[in-house]
Amino acid sequence: MKHLTAIISVLLLPWMVQAQPSLRTEQVILITFDGLRWQELFTGADLSLIGDEAFVAEPEILKHRFWDEDAMMRRIRLMPFFWSVIAEEGQMYGNRAHGSLVNVTNNFLFSYPGYNEILTGFSDDRIISNDKIDNPNITILEYMNELPEFCNSVAAFGSWDVLPYIINENRSGVPVNAGFDLSEGQDLTDRERFLNELQPEIPSPWSTVRLDAFTHHYAMEHLKKYSPRRLYISYGETDDFAHDGKYDQYLNSAFQTDAFIDEIWTWVQSHAPYRNKTTLIITTDHGRGTQPKDAWKSHGTEIEGSD
Repeated sequence: MKHLTAIISVLLLPWMVQAQPSLRTEQVILITFDGLRWQELFTGADLSLIGDEAFVAEPEILKHRFWDEDAMMRRIRLMPFFWSVIAEEGQMYGNRAHGSLVNVTNNFLFSYPGYNEILTGFSDDRIISNDKIDNPNITILEYMNELPEFCNSVAAFGSWDVLPYIINENRSGVPVNAGFDLSEGQDLTDRERFLNELQPEIPSPWSTVRLDAFTHHYAMEHLKKYSPRRLYISYGETDDFAHDGKYDQYLNSAFQTDAFIDEIWTWVQSHAPYRNKTTLIITTDHGRGTQPKDAWKSHGTEIEGSD
């Protein structure tokens, strides 16, 4: 099952090269955590933040859940699937404390430029904002969707409502369910209909980002129903809770996203068309600040650690 790669920063996607007959991978699922720091992935909860009431509502409860004096144990508490499965059966890169540097190359160190870099393999200095502007570049999703063997077998799901523009849904033809989109079509499953009812009833803390549970379960229903060969899932809560200065919710979201990925991998390995023929690639669009202390909330060229 050695088909999992976790990279905390940005990467050149191996799925940009068409699979050769000798390769086992037939399906690829790309997953991104928006703005997850490498520090939490590799060393768990940050002691300087987990007990700070400026960033945590109930420090003792959070410490009970995620703290351990041993950094190796802390990271397992926070992201058990990463450390029980990916680290054992796959590959992990980006532990900067050990010289594993996986850096972004764009000059901005925020989301749209980062996602463009992930999805195209190069940075583009024309992309200078997070505005809803159609991406002039052809992403790997669009490229694959135009190949006869992958046509109508590519899809994307995300929590941020800018994702359809990053993928350029109108030009690419890649179906994108993002932001507060609902499932559409005549063949909706019972769960999709339920999600369509539930999403408008549960307010998101943000006007442009929905809660990741909706993104995840819409994506899972699509996976089960259509068996896409290339699927992209973009989770967003970690970045937005960090910008809000809520370290407790940032950790809770990282933990939950780890559980979502566990569910995806368990399903993949339980279904013959995917089992032992699917690669998961997990990464993030940018880092976060380290100094001064409250810089963890932010990222960008002026913030140390954002690359």
